[in-house]
Amino acid sequence: MKSKLWVFRDIDPAQRAALSQALSISSATAALLLARGVTTRDQATAWMSPLRPHDPFLIPDIEFAVDRLHQAMSRQERICFYGDYDVDGMSATSIYLSYFRGLGAKVCPYLPHRIHEGYGLNEGAIRKLAVEGVTLLVTSDCGTTSHREIVLANQLGLDVIVTDHHQTDDQLPPALAVMNPHRRDAQYPFRGLCSGGLAYKVASAYQEKYGPGTVPLDSLLDLVALSTIADLVPLQDENRAFVREGLTQLSLGTRCGIRALKQVAGVTRSCTAETIAFKLAPRLNAAGRLDDAIKGVQLLTTESHSEAMRLAEHLEQLNRTRQHLEAKIMEEALLQVEAGDVPSAIVLASRRWHLGVVGVVAARLVDRFHRPTIVIAINEQGIGRGSARGIPGFNLYEGLASCRDLLVSFGGHPSAAGVTISEDRLPEFAERFTALAGVWAQATPNVPTLHVDSEVRLDEVTLRLLQEIETLHPFGAGNPEPMFAGKRLEIMNARVVGVKHLKLTLRQGHSLAFDSIGFGMKSLEEHGLTLRTPVDVAFTPELNQWNGHDRIQLRIRDIRPTAIE
Repeated sequence: MKSKLWVFRDIDPAQRAALSQALSISSATAALLLARGVTTRDQATAWMSPLRPHDPFLIPDIEFAVDRLHQAMSRQERICFYGDYDVDGMSATSIYLSYFRGLGAKVCPYLPHRIHEGYGLNEGAIRKLAVEGVTLLVTSDCGTTSHREIVLANQLGLDVIVTDHHQTDDQLPPALAVMNPHRRDAQYPFRGLCSGGLAYKVASAYQEKYGPGTVPLDSLLDLVALSTIADLVPLQDENRAFVREGLTQLSLGTRCGIRALKQVAGVTRSCTAETIAFKLAPRLNAAGRLDDAIKGVQLLTTESHSEAMRLAEHLEQLNRTRQHLEAKIMEEALLQVEAGDVPSAIVLASRRWHLGVVGVVAARLVDRFHRPTIVIAINEQGIGRGSARGIPGFNLYEGLASCRDLLVSFGGHPSAAGVTISEDRLPEFAERFTALAGVWAQATPNVPTLHVDSEVRLDEVTLRLLQEIETLHPFGAGNPEPMFAGKRLEIMNARVVGVKHLKLTLRQGHSLAFDSIGFGMKSLEEHGLTLRTPVDVAFTPELNQWNGHDRIQLRIRDIRPTAIE
């Protein structure tokens, strides 16, 4: 098993010592702050303390949006909140529904079907909503590139407000408001909000201008936390504050649907970012992948315990089906990839694959091969729709834009996107996209890297350090878990626990012995090591609770033999 390339953060020792002394924190914690771009005492204090939210009226077009929403409510117009079929879209739609329904608005949700309608606004849905009397359409997590559909909506008498955080074109769609932090003219100080965060800011702006409703704003932060973590936007600035409070609400289970979802997912402890990423979000996403995403919105907005349990159990069954389909597609995909040399980019397609699962498979292939990857499901009409996932440094959106003449449509972010393509254009597209990735790879080491915050001695890993790390929570995209490296460690004993987890006891000189666990790392022999080999270990320290006792444990992220000096 090959070790990753360890890349140590560039940290100035003098700054590290000064920050440690100024804040009375450990040198290791000072290194973590510096690795995240926090260089002054004021910045560090702000990072480790509650953050005051930014003025929502700095978001482009937000005042137009809240004024039109107020007008619609005053006239008792029918408002439709139209969301994407992922967790961000479900959560943002649920925020809008909960808040404006509480104000007495006539509201309805609409989430397109992934298989039958595809991503974003579509002509059939707009015509249907117009017939049903909708006069105001508010999108969540879509709409930025829906020029033709918004023109149609306007022709049918619908005003459109766009809430979205996808990359924007030079020309904005003809909507009444386009609230997107990536607009070139955006003056909002933080561009990392997801659509759930943007919907929360709209509710905040409405309350600031027109007064509070029956739904407290803070009660919506559990939904903001769900969307923020599930959509992998950076846990920086406002997002950290939103997620920190939202995790508290999720842990308490203040929302009926969340309590039911936690129950079927077997979540009994306090919720963390990992709880959302690996327990709650996959079950919600299963609705949009294999069934109808509206069931996720119904779960997040119901006040009936029995309905919540029924919906949660249904999502649990869908998630199990998703796991089965994913394993089958992954097996077939690996056969295609491993049939020859792994190319600079992986582009795979099949008529046997389920559209709702290709994104998960693409992400797993990226983890395995460290290549930009696109996995496409082709329907009976020969139209392929799929998901693309990138790697750090390669701008996926720009790569797809360079192939736009071969695509029916595309959209997304630098790290994740969706594509639609005719089956007969696939060979030319795969060749061009792979060539683009190859040019980029020539100038970039195409090996998995592990970013290490700093080297520490094991005697620095104390309860005080863990308490200081706690103030840096939550961890995720843009605020990764602390990663330390301990060098020249002694392996006191080693064994494999479970099926493939490496359990070690490590010591450095005369330090205390530390229990350590490497999930999925198998045996020492897999890494070319023996008990007598001095090792360097990259790890995250954590508190392990077992049999009523708390002990510091090192969660191993990589291990390698110590270099001979």
